[in-house]
Amino acid sequence: MKKRWILFIVGMLTGILLSAQNQPNTYWVKLIDKKGTPFQINQPEEFLSRRAINRRIKQHIVIDETDLPVSPVYLDTLWKRGLEVVHTSKWLNGATVRTSDTVLIRTIATLPFVQMVQLTKPANILKSTPNKFKEPESEINPDVSPLNYGNAYNQLSQLNGQYLHNQGFRGKGIQIAVLDAGFWHVNQIAAFDSLRNSKRILGTRDFVDPKSVFYNQHTHGMSVLSCMGGNIPRSLIGTSPDASFYLFRSEDAATEYLIEEDNWVAAAELADSLGVDVINSSLGYYDFDDPKMNHLYADLDGKTTRVTQGANMAFQKGILVFSSAGNEGNNSWKRIIAPSDGKDVLAIAAVDKNNIRASFSSVGPAFGGAVKPNVAAMGSATYLVTSGGVLGYSDGTSFSSPVMAGMGACLLQANPWANVKQVKMAIEQSAHQYSKPDSLLGYGIPDFEKADKYLKVNFANDLKSETGWIISPNPFSNYLLIQNTNPGITENIEVRIYNLQGTCLWQSILRSSQQVLLNNISNLPKGFSILTIRSGEKEEQFKLIKTN
Repeated sequence: MKKRWILFIVGMLTGILLSAQNQPNTYWVKLIDKKGTPFQINQPEEFLSRRAINRRIKQHIVIDETDLPVSPVYLDTLWKRGLEVVHTSKWLNGATVRTSDTVLIRTIATLPFVQMVQLTKPANILKSTPNKFKEPESEINPDVSPLNYGNAYNQLSQLNGQYLHNQGFRGKGIQIAVLDAGFWHVNQIAAFDSLRNSKRILGTRDFVDPKSVFYNQHTHGMSVLSCMGGNIPRSLIGTSPDASFYLFRSEDAATEYLIEEDNWVAAAELADSLGVDVINSSLGYYDFDDPKMNHLYADLDGKTTRVTQGANMAFQKGILVFSSAGNEGNNSWKRIIAPSDGKDVLAIAAVDKNNIRASFSSVGPAFGGAVKPNVAAMGSATYLVTSGGVLGYSDGTSFSSPVMAGMGACLLQANPWANVKQVKMAIEQSAHQYSKPDSLLGYGIPDFEKADKYLKVNFANDLKSETGWIISPNPFSNYLLIQNTNPGITENIEVRIYNLQGTCLWQSILRSSQQVLLNNISNLPKGFSILTIRSGEKEEQFKLIKTN
């Protein structure tokens, strides 16, 4: 029984389409509960990947009812009533459906398990928006660094990102989901050769049109991806060139309707279930082709729109979420856009190479006064793969966001024990105007060396606990001093040091019961490791950091 419903849910996510004679309307159906689900919180492997479960365990995140898929009983009822179920949201407990029968949808709204029904895309498109993505190619030529990064060095060095890269932290082992409008020719363009050759494009999904030729869609996501994962030595190296990526198309570049927010949430939930670490979203919403759908400034309070609720939830599930602040600074709206208003979302403003705010960059604060944007990165004359598939410069917070997201991935790699709340705070606190944030750049331009050191110092402080042992110094370089403060522990003291994969790197038997200097550990690899001390049946673990 359970297997059947798992396949049903997967089928919904893949967007299986039912034929319809008439062009259908699209609706959001909000459900009241999850009664009838065959899934159980204490059996998360039925609906979450092992990687997603491990991410929750590492960050001490409780698996709860929001993790349970939408009730298949309710979905089956909607299906049998004649609705096409496009995809679902377990976090917001609803479904995106299609039908051309307006009488039927009014009947659906009266069902006892339905809380509300909302039109999210009409059958008859009111207008098209071919210029939705207005980021122009820039003619500015930033200074060229002689280093291997080519013209992309400026956007890295502005964040002091080379500090992490020089230590080997370039995003390896970190998974990033890119939610965007299309990834044109990513399967062919040379800048992505290293991603393809090392099989680090882990998967794709089109939430707009599941029948599409995936790599023939819009160019926007391709340019965004190049800011992080592009890799042409001496020409372009992104901010996280060793990371792995999922590519999800949630945005219909030809139109602007509320359905795209629901596509976004469905894509974020898939990213969560797969176990990703970072989401980059160079997308945003406030103005729709149907003015009745438009958001008010009051809606941008960090918690109201569905896309913002989804982005906040992704963060609460342990995913670091980056979002473009928006390119509305020069128009009448001027303000940030959803989901960048999210209380848990890092909204990224745009600056040029001289740290001066780009005039188009949307301003804050969020409605209610919360600091927005959060931080800033280079979004004026960002070096990337342009819409023409060649290297060049483009403008937009669409590009400052992935520049920052890539560095966030490197920071996660360098600090594997940190949770997303700590990482978000470290990025903000490292920024140049943290003590005096404003509505233009928020906390300002981060320094990732400072962010890394902030996390490591706080990590070391967190090691202080009620234990019988004192381990110092930590972080360490060439030696460790182990002191026994428990007089009851006198013999049979075994010490081991493991890497994060569980391999024993060093072991010894302590000959002194009070104080021992470990001075033969300089060859241990830098980074994180686990020290275990066993006496009799009792074993204690300590997290270590080796600096060089």
